[in-house]
Amino acid sequence: MTALVHTRAELAAARSAATGRVAVVMTMGALHEGHRQLMREARERGDFVLVTIFVNPLQFGPNEDFDKYPRTLDADVEACRAEQVDLVFAPDRDEMYPGGSPLVTLAAGPMGEILEGASRPGHFSGMLTVVAKLLLLTRADLAFFGEKDFQQLSLIRRMVRDLEIGAEIIGVPTVREADGLALSSRNRYLSAEQRQAALALSQALREGAAQSDAESALEAAGKILADEPGVQVDYLALTDPLLGPAPADGPARLLVAAKVGTTRLIDNVPLLLGEAA
Repeated sequence: MTALVHTRAELAAARSAATGRVAVVMTMGALHEGHRQLMREARERGDFVLVTIFVNPLQFGPNEDFDKYPRTLDADVEACRAEQVDLVFAPDRDEMYPGGSPLVTLAAGPMGEILEGASRPGHFSGMLTVVAKLLLLTRADLAFFGEKDFQQLSLIRRMVRDLEIGAEIIGVPTVREADGLALSSRNRYLSAEQRQAALALSQALREGAAQSDAESALEAAGKILADEPGVQVDYLALTDPLLGPAPADGPARLLVAAKVGTTRLIDNVPLLLGEAA
């Protein structure tokens, strides 16, 4: 039976009764199959599964979609029940940030100033602040995050390492529609025509990942994106798995962000370069 709590006191009481390894999946709600896959992974590896649902205002910029971000708590709790989640923590803004926005937040550092961070100043500071707070509140042993938000995953891993937070961070591969589109809560904003255009992102990444050197990977992916007029590219980047410069040989990551209409989408894939390919 999935319990739903809204306050930190209720969370603490439920957490104190939990036994074994506690696994947490942090979400902003509007749950889709990608979130459910995270829950399944958590259920497989954890003894007590906890899902948080909180639309975090700290990670939205002034021109972003905080007010229109979908809130679907009843449906989200039903999805959690279907995945045998033990506890859902769904606080409101005042519960998470009593007295208003926190005066002390986490700085993302150089890793948070590139790619998404360059386009969305302050986003990663807000994200890390709420993730750190939820890790402390839930006292989770395991935390599951999707690889679609690869820079976010990388920053959380680095934060946990640098600040000695005792939780294991586990990345889960991106869940996609049958046609390749990465699942996202923002996909619901796309019209049928825009959704068709958005397929260029995953198609570009697949074509880039099929190449064996950095120049060819970026060129192949860039051509597909340039040929789709409905896509406005923010960045197309090739990095190493830690978001540093791409290696000549070995594992790498190809990342893209673009606007389709007014909806901003991100995606990424792993690839091998050089002789390793």
